Amino acid sequence: MAKEGVEKAEETEQMIEKEAGKEPAEGGGGSHRLGDAQEMRAVVLAGFGGLNKLRVTRKAMPEPQDGELKIRVKACGLNFIDLMVRQGNIDNPPKTPLVPGFECSGIVEALGDSVKGYEIGDRVMAFVNYNAWAEVVCTPVEFVYKIPEDMSFSEAAAFPMNFVTAYMMLFEVANLREGMSVLVHSAGGGVGQAVAQLCSTVPNVTVFGTASTFKHEAIKDSMTHLFDRNADYVQEVKRISAEGVDIVLDCLCGDNTGKGLSLLKPLGTYILYGSSNMVTGETKSFFSFAKSWWQVEKVNPIKLYEENKVIAGFSLLNLLFKQGRAGLIRGVVDKLTGLYNQKKIKPVVDSLWALEEVKEAMQRIHDRGNIGKLILDVEKTPTPLVS
Repeated sequence: MAKEGVEKAEETEQMIEKEAGKEPAEGGGGSHRLGDAQEMRAVVLAGFGGLNKLRVTRKAMPEPQDGELKIRVKACGLNFIDLMVRQGNIDNPPKTPLVPGFECSGIVEALGDSVKGYEIGDRVMAFVNYNAWAEVVCTPVEFVYKIPEDMSFSEAAAFPMNFVTAYMMLFEVANLREGMSVLVHSAGGGVGQAVAQLCSTVPNVTVFGTASTFKHEAIKDSMTHLFDRNADYVQEVKRISAEGVDIVLDCLCGDNTGKGLSLLKPLGTYILYGSSNMVTGETKSFFSFAKSWWQVEKVNPIKLYEENKVIAGFSLLNLLFKQGRAGLIRGVVDKLTGLYNQKKIKPVVDSLWALEEVKEAMQRIHDRGNIGKLILDVEKTPTPLVS
């Protein structure tokens, strides 16, 4: 049965390559023509599962529809949600094959009808509802933003998802104010570092962070207090602040939900914005998934009422693509670019990877080895393997 499954996976990948018209690209950039259709390189997910489901191949280049911009991509952001998509570990996953990725930066190459405010040649960053990991993308104008003059393409690809998520949770949901305290998990990741930087723009905010011990030296200056992710951080926080904290930002889920709620002060806010504990291996494990959900503390509304606590959830992608809040997000991006221009915030880029190195980049995120954001650099040549 295992052999049959492997053969079927290989057959699916061959069909994708056949549709694309060529063998998968192993390097090199630029546009290519097949007949009259222009082609581009793109990362394709053949089916949900492990890293072997990803490969770079050639696809027909998209053209902008009414209200869309065509962007020549320079860099793409990798996020933990991309691992969950690869595994099919999300609600209502799209059909495969698909091109993953939700954010990118690049240069405007063409304008669809009715597009205003942009010109060919503009440097932009954008949210994309899938399809970002390619040499060219098309996306509606409401999801596109001009890049500040001093910002690089790699920084721009690391900017939208992380900083908008951090800003929305801190200021729109939890109403962060002077003198408050915040607990953030995965403090060394892209969102964790964005949270720390944004907290520093408000006077006297105390930031508690959890992260793998090997990251502590690199990120210690961004946190007020830093704990090992495997330690009993609840007792550590209460030792420093007996009442607990005002805001808990949880991207882990599982038993951290109950721990986070127990740490909230009266009128405190717990925000769940991810569930990385659900990703325990290269492929989706239903046993691990069920175990993680079983560990989630059942929320009793009466208890919330009696203890004056707030529990909330935040999904930037749903807010953008399902709930129509692009105008709200544009205002947030404007504020964030203002803070960037004032040199109060700056994206932390962990490393740059070629499209063909997407498997290795994803593994680094899975192993939680990154400090800041991993970026797919579309123009980068894969690093040769050293024997």
